[in-house]
Amino acid sequence: MGAPMARHLVEAGHDVRLWNRTREKAEEVEGVTVADAPESAAEGADILVTMLADGDAVMSVAPAFVNGDAPWVQMSTVGLEATRSAMSLASRRGVPFVDAPVLGTKQPAEQGQLVVLASGPGDAIEHAEPIFEAVGSKTVKLGRSDEATRMKLVLNAWLVSLVEGLAETIALAQSIDVDPSAFLEIIDGAPMGTPYAQLKGKAMIEREFPASFPLSLAHKDAQLVLAAAEEAGVKLPAVQAVERQFARAADKGHGGSDMAAVFLATAT
Repeated sequence: MGAPMARHLVEAGHDVRLWNRTREKAEEVEGVTVADAPESAAEGADILVTMLADGDAVMSVAPAFVNGDAPWVQMSTVGLEATRSAMSLASRRGVPFVDAPVLGTKQPAEQGQLVVLASGPGDAIEHAEPIFEAVGSKTVKLGRSDEATRMKLVLNAWLVSLVEGLAETIALAQSIDVDPSAFLEIIDGAPMGTPYAQLKGKAMIEREFPASFPLSLAHKDAQLVLAAAEEAGVKLPAVQAVERQFARAADKGHGGSDMAAVFLATAT
């Protein structure tokens, strides 16, 4: 996600200094200055952006560069606990914090069509809007605290449940000699259908899973949803079952495949 976002920032005319834990990946992005360390990437920056795999990755590097007056725009999906840790760090350092996870996968990122969920101080969000406009098609402003992360968890609960439900439906169709392509054709354009079903359903039928959004990250997102639910005292038995299916698919070696490969945890 970070690489295409950086490309769009360059194309929009921004000067971008980029650091990645794997330097070679950063060097593949044309037009950026590749930094040797997070703190050198952030030095003198007008705005700081993080897009990393999870909360541990974010919080392992953030203390090195969160300083000064530049707002920190945290665009990774990290869940409630890590977001609170990030907000606390920013507060201690006197740095404005914008909670801005994105909705979308590889293709929307490459097209600059992500949906940005943004919460935080109004002036900091305003300062970050050129960033959002460069990487996304829409920005949804949600409040002044961690409302963006909370909304992303709600969206992810729906998404992982949708993909697992689709996987089980296609597995059922195949097991009882029903053409799953006919199922997709019937729901196409109908109230019960979604474009996502067509996209992921085709991948499941063909058993081809080039990673648009890796299964390992979808599994992480399901775990973040469950952690938030546990904190709120709410039971989500369906999402618990979905998380177990993602875990099974990952255990089978499909963590680097697209999230649609959760189908392989059910299919025979």
